[in-house]
Amino acid sequence: MFALNRSHVVRLAFSCLLCACSSLTEPGPGAPPLQPEPTQAPSANPAPPANAAPTPPPPAPAELVAASHVLIAYKGSLRASESVTRSKDDAQKLARSIQAKAKAGADFAALAKQYSDDPTAKTGGGSLGKFSRTQMVKPFADAAFALKPGEISDIVETPFGFHVIKRTE
Repeated sequence: MFALNRSHVVRLAFSCLLCACSSLTEPGPGAPPLQPEPTQAPSANPAPPANAAPTPPPPAPAELVAASHVLIAYKGSLRASESVTRSKDDAQKLARSIQAKAKAGADFAALAKQYSDDPTAKTGGGSLGKFSRTQMVKPFADAAFALKPGEISDIVETPFGFHVIKRTE
């Protein structure tokens, strides 16, 4: 009789394990034969069935701009606070004055903090961050998207009042 050392025991256990595992993965007696693996990989984009509707292309990523604004509201404009008592004409005159200061190089954030009737713009220096066209009312979006970074808009009227817009990106 021969002596089994540790390496012999490990090899014997490994061989038994391999035999046991192959019995789990190979068909037993009477089982149908295995189908051979296809020699050609399936297409990454299989052709859709003939009666299937065409798949629309994914939507294009929305164009974004970044801008700041000063809003001058007037009595009766949307979301105007009760403290806003100026007339529409007075609001437009004030917006023109702010626009002139901005175009002359005044600090836009300081103008927003001083004059804006938009509470968020007032505390955030006028910054609106990045936005798409659909996130803003049409006149505002059209004006903001027409500007180049650093440019100041003409006076833009929306239901909220008069805006002076500076595109930042």
